[in-house]
Amino acid sequence: MSISLVAGLGNPGRDYADTRHNLGWAVVDEFARRQGLSWQKAPRFDAEVARWDYAPGRTRWLVKPLTFMNESGAALQSFASFHQVPGTAILAVHDDLAIELGRVKVSTTGSAGGHNGVASLLEHLGDGFIRYRLGIGPKEPPQMDLKDFVLGKFTPAQLSLITQQLDHYLQGLTLLLESDVARAMNTLNRRDPNETDQT
Repeated sequence: MSISLVAGLGNPGRDYADTRHNLGWAVVDEFARRQGLSWQKAPRFDAEVARWDYAPGRTRWLVKPLTFMNESGAALQSFASFHQVPGTAILAVHDDLAIELGRVKVSTTGSAGGHNGVASLLEHLGDGFIRYRLGIGPKEPPQMDLKDFVLGKFTPAQLSLITQQLDHYLQGLTLLLESDVARAMNTLNRRDPNETDQT
């Protein structure tokens, strides 16, 4: 089944811009910008939505929940239910602490791994949605509180690395949308041979 809905996970508001937890949101924002798409507030779904008519008679939706990370699944479930999008046709783009900064991985199963946004999606959508996992690890310093780390802003050096990797992030996203998931997973996950697959 092809992907019908691309969700960028993050927190709304200027205070959360450039934080590690908003990397998924930032990548989906840039993808929409390059496709020439515009975001519209959709209050009934607690989300910002961009409609992408990518081929004659074919539509995809880009969605950014405005519920804050912990309730992302409620907004996505509401939108997906209204548009009759099954969970297996949903791609969630989100940060992942278990993966090194600059790397990406794709998975379709597994636990939330401590990620509250993914936990909310699992609660409201069930397992089976596709996860495009953008590395933000490792946590430095190791003793730092997890919440403080993910809600902290990237350092200038980290932002520079993300800028360098932006095309890589978007190429991977495009591959997921244009290929079957198993093939995209094999290609993207193989590019990261030094990472252990932690979910």
